[in-house]
Amino acid sequence: MAKRPNYIRSLLKMKCLRCRRGNMYRTKNPFHWRFSKIFDMYERCPVCNQQYELETGFWFGTGYVSYALAIALSVFNLVWYWLLFGLSWADNSIFYWLGVNGVILLVLQPWLMRISRTIYLYFFVYYDEETERLPDTVHKHGEHSSPHPAGHSH
Repeated sequence: MAKRPNYIRSLLKMKCLRCRRGNMYRTKNPFHWRFSKIFDMYERCPVCNQQYELETGFWFGTGYVSYALAIALSVFNLVWYWLLFGLSWADNSIFYWLGVNGVILLVLQPWLMRISRTIYLYFFVYYDEETERLPDTVHKHGEHSSPHPAGHSH
């Protein structure tokens, strides 16, 4: 029996929640110059065939996760900024922090959006030890994550 893949590592690497080996996204880099590539996900896991969008409108719940992550990141930014530079209304440093925090949140937004989807999906689908025996599959650019229903290619 193989060792169970690490939960946190799989989550941060945005791996399939069921097998923790297949990639959820076609590209590993969320910081793509085309916004349409941020959510370029496989419909199903390339390894275990787990469907990612469990129902229509499923991803709307990720807004709550994204909001919670943004608040946590903002609190973290507040703490380190306060420790390094100090905060005060008297010298308007609070406004400098707001600007720095806004830039950090804006720059990290593509990653936050992806990790929010991953975390949200991890709430609903759990690791399946039966997937340990499945062989790894590698997608090449342009391939579908599951075979065509009629059994032939497009």
